[in-house]
Amino acid sequence: MNATNDPEQSTAAGCIIEARDVVLSFGRTPALQGASVSVGPGEILAVMGPSGSGKTTLLHCLAGILTPAAGEIHFAGRRVDTMGETERSTLRRDRFGFVFQFGQLVPELTAEENIALPLLLGGTRRAAALKEAGTWFERLGLGGLEKRRSGELSGGQAQRVALARGLVTRPEILFADEPTGSLDSLTGEQVMDLLVDAAREQGTTVILVTHEPRVAAYADREVIVRDGKVNSLSADRLAS
Repeated sequence: MNATNDPEQSTAAGCIIEARDVVLSFGRTPALQGASVSVGPGEILAVMGPSGSGKTTLLHCLAGILTPAAGEIHFAGRRVDTMGETERSTLRRDRFGFVFQFGQLVPELTAEENIALPLLLGGTRRAAALKEAGTWFERLGLGGLEKRRSGELSGGQAQRVALARGLVTRPEILFADEPTGSLDSLTGEQVMDLLVDAAREQGTTVILVTHEPRVAAYADREVIVRDGKVNSLSADRLAS
């Protein structure tokens, strides 16, 4: 892992996504106060910070879920913050992937249908989408669970299904918000191993929000969000 103390550093190939001086408040409560960060293609970035620091808000701004009141969001040379909602929705569907803390699987769908869902929403025919979804089960240690619904899966199994759903379209960027927060330590480590391996194999950039150092250790680089701003790494991480 190549740590650096510059929160705005990206890889030598340039950045694929960037926040510049982003400001956003919820009512009178400031969430981001001039946050800036850039992420290189293929990089795994851990965004750390205490609860309420603004790290999830920053993730949502980068992903085009929230629009900042000031500042800019750039992805692949385009301004995300000035796009209309339809264009941002298309971006999230076609070029981004998402994994959340509790998986957020659709309970009415089977595991294979949940994985296939982004492909189906993108216009892939059902048979082809399910065939592609099926390739993930042995890969993630889920063989035989294709027809189970979320209520029939353990927490770790459900999160692996959510991971496959986030990566099945081979997104350019995967946004992961506390992806191991609902799991025990061992299962969380297994999920992170799978996430990193799959992202590396596909060349996917990963932006990972976490408050757990053991999860952040899987990243190439860490930044800390405090009081709505992006700060440098902690001293003990810099020494590693």
